[in-house]
Amino acid sequence: MQNTVQEVVDQTLTENAVQDEHAPHDHHTAPTGGRLALLSLAALGIVYGDIGTSVLYSLRECFHGPHAIPATPVNIYGVLSLVFWALIIVVTVKYLIFILEADNRGEGGILALTALATPIKVLTKTERWWLVVLGIFGAALLYGDGIITPAITVLGAVEGLNIVTPLFEPYVVPITIAILIGLFLIQRHGTAAVGKMFGPVMLVWFATLAVLGVSHIIGNPAIIGAMNPIHGFEFFRANGWIGFFILGTVFLVVTGGEALYADMGHFGKRPIRIAWFAAVLPALLINYFGQGALLLANPEAAVNPFYLMAPSWALYPLVVLATFAAVIASQALISGAFSITMQAVQLGFLPRLNILHTSTTEFGQIYIPAINWLLMISCILIVLGFRTSSNLAAAYGIAVTLTMAITTIIFYIVALERWKWSHLTAGAVAGSFLIIDVAFLAANIVKIPKGGWFTIVVAVLIFTVMTTWKRGRRLVAARLGQESSLADVLNNLQAERLVRVPGTAVFLSGNPQGAPSALLANITYNGVMHEHIVLLTVKTKQMPHVPSNERVEVELLGHGIYRITVWYGFMEEPIVPKVLETAKLPGLDFDPQQITYFVNRSSVIASNIPGMALWREKFFAFMSHNAASAADYYCLPPTRVVEIGTRVEF
Repeated sequence: MQNTVQEVVDQTLTENAVQDEHAPHDHHTAPTGGRLALLSLAALGIVYGDIGTSVLYSLRECFHGPHAIPATPVNIYGVLSLVFWALIIVVTVKYLIFILEADNRGEGGILALTALATPIKVLTKTERWWLVVLGIFGAALLYGDGIITPAITVLGAVEGLNIVTPLFEPYVVPITIAILIGLFLIQRHGTAAVGKMFGPVMLVWFATLAVLGVSHIIGNPAIIGAMNPIHGFEFFRANGWIGFFILGTVFLVVTGGEALYADMGHFGKRPIRIAWFAAVLPALLINYFGQGALLLANPEAAVNPFYLMAPSWALYPLVVLATFAAVIASQALISGAFSITMQAVQLGFLPRLNILHTSTTEFGQIYIPAINWLLMISCILIVLGFRTSSNLAAAYGIAVTLTMAITTIIFYIVALERWKWSHLTAGAVAGSFLIIDVAFLAANIVKIPKGGWFTIVVAVLIFTVMTTWKRGRRLVAARLGQESSLADVLNNLQAERLVRVPGTAVFLSGNPQGAPSALLANITYNGVMHEHIVLLTVKTKQMPHVPSNERVEVELLGHGIYRITVWYGFMEEPIVPKVLETAKLPGLDFDPQQITYFVNRSSVIASNIPGMALWREKFFAFMSHNAASAADYYCLPPTRVVEIGTRVEF
């Protein structure tokens, strides 16, 4: 297994080594004025939904959860001090100041960061394999986060009905499931229209958080003193190991931090930073300190301090507003799962999937049916299994802490090799963050038996899928490459004088140096070739977007045969006909009505030929059989496509 993983990442590193390091660093134009304000408002809705809804359950779990501690003044001040410094160090300093600077041409996220770190001029078989493994596993962990976040946020919001009256308790789970089903059902219609409401709704949400918090801080303004880090040290001294494990619960306040980086490509750095400093951070701190003031006055409020801050007449509107905020937070994670999947497909770590663009104007508004239904079923099952947000909170955090630690490690490589920081500077900055990440991770370890195992299992399964697909594609390509070289075809073409028929034939090929199987089959069984032959290879660069002047490479091979390589970024949708319309080929003008596309559809057969374990070969064959066709994935016109099947044993 280890050898197979290393072979997979060795191949990935070799493929990624050809990135243009002198290309523009950021594809965004710096926004100003009204556009900056609108982007900041939109970022408020999309980026901060997860971290903004953590107030529903984070502090409650410290004083009322499975590892709860008594709501004494020492504990309240200590926990609030930890909350304050977690938001400042992890979110503000680490992500807002440092990590956001590690953008891959304006795009963020762990796959984009890995792509930024791996292309180097000299590669060996042992130099970078571990880095790619970390990046892949970090991406796999985000799927587990994408399953738990919608469940815990919606469940935590609906549980506010229990504060209104205990009569609602039997209906909390059914209502939560109904909301989740509705959320996933609307995904196929796109989020463009709903997305316009996200910013204003979240602005109201954060304003409400601030108002609720201020109303209780006024009664006990001394609670602001919890910002003093001495209270955190005193908390650990008084509680020992129990206090350390409370860190696993305190971590819930920063669980949306990774979304800041992942969503950078949609908004840019400045709007995300403005939204954080102008609205999100003040509102969160005021609300958390307000909950602390409430607990000082009434320790019994630990059962649900967020909702008990509100007057009784405001509970129903607050539950409705919290539910809207939870849906928005869930939407951000679902959209994030779609984006990660598209990147993984483009980078060759997942089979081709049916990816639908739901907006003609907004890039990134995509819908992937297979991922949508898997997420929906998983969310419903864990709601039925865990039943309460407290039980889910006991399972929440492992995936996010691991992802944050992996991000820090890869950030160190980027700072060292891309930014040319010294080992001392890069080590000091990344090392400081890593100490905190590891502390949070260690505190979350106790959650594994109580449900934290779920996200680990999900990550391992997805990691296995990714590495199996990458390795399987390499083995199949090697087998197909052994059948015939392009040079042999050109020699035979000159000797046999095959009949040439009018028109242009485009043969899709995964290997630009080899002869496409569809071309060989057409020659063998039909004995003819078109007047013009285009051997088309689509490749993905380790950058989010490829400039138009670097999109197409054309080579004339003679005998009316052209070799075209089309490059895309991992955040771009490959639309082949559109590219061909703009391609400049000597002696050939493309007429869409005269082009016939020939696509090879390989039927993969598992065998005892050395390569992968037999069970992985069978799994790869299953994925290959169910993958979307190349014709659909590359948006080829259905009436102009001829599919030719081949059998490959590997």
